[in-house]
Amino acid sequence: MKHLQKLTAPLILKWGYVFNNSKPIFGSFQKVRFYATAKKPKLKQEEEEEEECHIPRAVKKEAQAVLLDYLHSTRSLQFMDAEHMSKNSPFFLSNLLQRIDNENDIRRSLTRFLRYHPINEFEPFFESIGLKPCQYLPFLPRDLMFLNDDHRLLDNYHILCNYGISRNKIGRIFAEAPEVFRYDSGVLDLKLASFHGVGIDQSIVVKLVSASPHLLIGNVHKEFFQVVEELKKTGVEYSWIEEQLNGNSIDWSHLFELICFLNGLGLTDQQLGKLICQVPGLLFDCSGRTTFSLIGFWLKFGIQIPKLLDVFLHLPQIPITTFVFNMRQCYQFLIEIEMPVLEIGNIIHSYPTLLGSCVLKKATSLLTTLNTGKKRLCSVIKENPEFLRNLVRGAKVERLPIAEEELRSKMMKTKFLLDLGFAENSSGMEKALKLFRGKGVELQERFDCLVNAGLDRKHVASVLKIYPQILNQRKEVLEAKIDFLLNNLGLPLSTLVSFPSYLNYTIPRTTIRLSMYNWLKDQGKVDPTLSLSTIIASSEKLFMKTYVNPHPKGLEVWQELKREIYPD
Repeated sequence: MKHLQKLTAPLILKWGYVFNNSKPIFGSFQKVRFYATAKKPKLKQEEEEEEECHIPRAVKKEAQAVLLDYLHSTRSLQFMDAEHMSKNSPFFLSNLLQRIDNENDIRRSLTRFLRYHPINEFEPFFESIGLKPCQYLPFLPRDLMFLNDDHRLLDNYHILCNYGISRNKIGRIFAEAPEVFRYDSGVLDLKLASFHGVGIDQSIVVKLVSASPHLLIGNVHKEFFQVVEELKKTGVEYSWIEEQLNGNSIDWSHLFELICFLNGLGLTDQQLGKLICQVPGLLFDCSGRTTFSLIGFWLKFGIQIPKLLDVFLHLPQIPITTFVFNMRQCYQFLIEIEMPVLEIGNIIHSYPTLLGSCVLKKATSLLTTLNTGKKRLCSVIKENPEFLRNLVRGAKVERLPIAEEELRSKMMKTKFLLDLGFAENSSGMEKALKLFRGKGVELQERFDCLVNAGLDRKHVASVLKIYPQILNQRKEVLEAKIDFLLNNLGLPLSTLVSFPSYLNYTIPRTTIRLSMYNWLKDQGKVDPTLSLSTIIASSEKLFMKTYVNPHPKGLEVWQELKREIYPD
């Protein structure tokens, strides 16, 4: 467990994850970030260069021959170097041809031009090793034009070529590890030879160095040897490591830390080797950052270190990026259906591999298909998280059966509507079931509230058929509105008989409209006999146009009333 004690906290914290082994923090996890990479789009400059470098085949052949002769015979570069540069620098060659006048005799014109206009040899050199002009411009030396003047560059370049590294791949090594080309004589040879000391074949070293040039800098190769040594213990072969590179740059120190972490969980060498090979990308995807982000996410939600061992042993055989994506989508799904964060934490803690295996449909689509609300779906998933497997893409999703409580509520609501006078199984009944919101008991309480206030039961029933939304308010709200009508406005209860929709409007709306009306009445600017319905039922735009705006001080008084009645 030494590796684990040494690496656990610092390692996860380094990637921005704060955790406590005994007290998971849930409150701040509405947005959880996972490591991801994006493909870089082509730069505009690169696209323009590709368009400009087209040269007719015959012209290109003549120009290459002249450039080869110039570099080898005139500038004394090795024939292989000169030939490779002349045949693999189309951008440079295209620019060079634009500077000559006589297009009829390319060979003669270009030879004459090079005789009196020496070129910067670093430009075709960098291009020939795989760098585009926009990439190599920062590397052009300020005080040199001729390659033979930079002995270290050429010496180390020849070492790499002679070792078997393709010339057009050396550009990546130069871009990512330029220090390599400043090594003194013998240093690069020793670094390459050190790989043979741990039993790695030259062909594999070529692929390793091409994919991860940093192996040739400082002690990075030693970090690589540590990774190799750990993987050898698990039975992983070099050929497998070679397959995982795919031209991607690898941070070997991160890989070593991840292997140590996994070892520290208690995995045997055999278990670790099997896990690494069965879960693609577990180690090599983003140099282990994807796996670290997943570990940090789990730790945040209370999965403690001993539990992680069991989680890793049961990871599905899918790419780790797919697993992390599924985990993120499931987490987002639970957020969208408004499941409390503590309950989300419990599901993640108890069913981590389930969440990473399910590719869920969109929440809005599922709610419609299931014919249910967010609260009911949360309850179903909480009772049986395995239900998520029924919601994956490609699966046939069926409506949820009506819950016992929901069925009982619907029966009580139906009874209430029958008492109001709706015909059973009629279209009016079906429409009313949708319009009246709330449980049957709640609707009955609200109905009784209106009757107890002094209204006739039959009159209330007939009114509710026309204005069903009245009963969609809580009992306390209805009582407050009736009290305001009687005690604040001083109007009789019979007002509700002629204007029952009064109950649909808020008290602040009624207050501000009547306050403005009373002020205008005192000013003698409105009809003093307007009904309550005329004052509060019209839209605000019409009320402003008809009553407020015509008075010079109307808008000022209106704004003052709004500040008093709507302080927020």
